Amino acid sequence: MIKKLIPLLAAASLSFTAFAQSGKPVEWIVGYAAGGGSDAVARATAEAMAKTLAAPIVINNKPGAATNIAAEYAVRAKDLEHTLFTADFATLAANPFLFGKLGYSAEKDLKPVGLLARFPLVLVVGPQVPASNWAEFLAWAKAQGGGVNYASAGVGSPHHLATELLAEQAGLKLTHVAYKGAAPAVADVLGGQVPFMLVDTASGNQFVLSGKLKAIGVASAQRIASLPKVPTLTEQGLAGYEAYAWQGLTVPSGTPDASVARYSRALQEALASPTVKARYEALGVEGLPGTPEQMAAYVKTERERWGRLIKANNIRID
Repeated sequence: MIKKLIPLLAAASLSFTAFAQSGKPVEWIVGYAAGGGSDAVARATAEAMAKTLAAPIVINNKPGAATNIAAEYAVRAKDLEHTLFTADFATLAANPFLFGKLGYSAEKDLKPVGLLARFPLVLVVGPQVPASNWAEFLAWAKAQGGGVNYASAGVGSPHHLATELLAEQAGLKLTHVAYKGAAPAVADVLGGQVPFMLVDTASGNQFVLSGKLKAIGVASAQRIASLPKVPTLTEQGLAGYEAYAWQGLTVPSGTPDASVARYSRALQEALASPTVKARYEALGVEGLPGTPEQMAAYVKTERERWGRLIKANNIRID
């Protein structure tokens, strides 16, 4: 057995050495605007992975259309060994049910490398909204005769669908205002153009902690470490409400298994590094280390969960 393994290990070592010596930049595609949570996680992780791979990683932001623009760009990449793509909740779990026709198959055209992070969601309001807890928010929202607008990071994003779930469970009349990423959505909530949103901790924590946004409640099952004084929405009476944003690292399906293994190894080393852990903690996100197989299983469960919700509520984008 050992004799059989030696040539395989040698080949893998040579393959990695050749990859490292090439020094060719790796393109990492992100389907959201620069400055948001997805962008911040990608940049922090890419910096650590680049050291392991001995090759630069360049972030390419392609926001819009619920990550479909970025996904279609990624699956059409010609340089399979130097292409990475942040595929998230929208790409892998929601879009297959939201859109009648996609230019890619979430199941067939992307290979999992490993999960990146889970983003807790927080219900936040701008300073002009006269509410500081769920009961006050609910009373205010129901008092608005024409309903209430809310912002999200984009159509089909977890911010969007989690708010639709909130509206369903709380009996609210809400109108969706979609943005190309969390950063511009937060900017308009801060500016008063839109009164509230469910924001991921990576994009919103700094504004909550500085007092520029008021945190009404957390969508997680338990309180989160980065905002320990903010109660969950479940604690405040919205029983059974729970939602997260999450994302994983993928490659186009034609990428050789050896390259997937290289990227998986570099990703796990990055997620284990003190620097990346500290950066994730500062962003308020939870790292999710694991194998490509574990990511595939997680995605399957999430796709089934949100697929049922989308179908039951007849939520469609086209």
